[in-house]
Amino acid sequence: MAKQKTIFIIIILLLLAGNIFFGMKYFSEEKNLRQAETLLETKKTNEKVLEFTKLFIGKVLKAEAEVDFETRLKLENAVRNLEDEEILGQWQKFIESKTEAQAQEEVKNLLEMLVNKIYSIK
Repeated sequence: MAKQKTIFIIIILLLLAGNIFFGMKYFSEEKNLRQAETLLETKKTNEKVLEFTKLFIGKVLKAEAEVDFETRLKLENAVRNLEDEEILGQWQKFIESKTEAQAQEEVKNLLEMLVNKIYSIK
């Protein structure tokens, strides 16, 4: 009877140890998953910022003539798709510029902000 009781206690302790081990593994993997999700979200944000920056450089900075309505609409949608109030605010400053000098200054600020966003999101 004592031998059965000892075996029973050993089995319970092994099961308890197994539960603790698998519980620790579960929380460890859950933490890894959260980190991976954060990394994926960061990558998506960086891709959106880079996509907008590429579009802006190609369609605005390299433009030979005035930017057409369709391109402006595409740029507006792209900047709103970033879902970043700071960038959107700087974009608004750029499109509301009254003079060419002011527009050039706002373009510099916008590009600097875009690069800083990519750099800070790493």
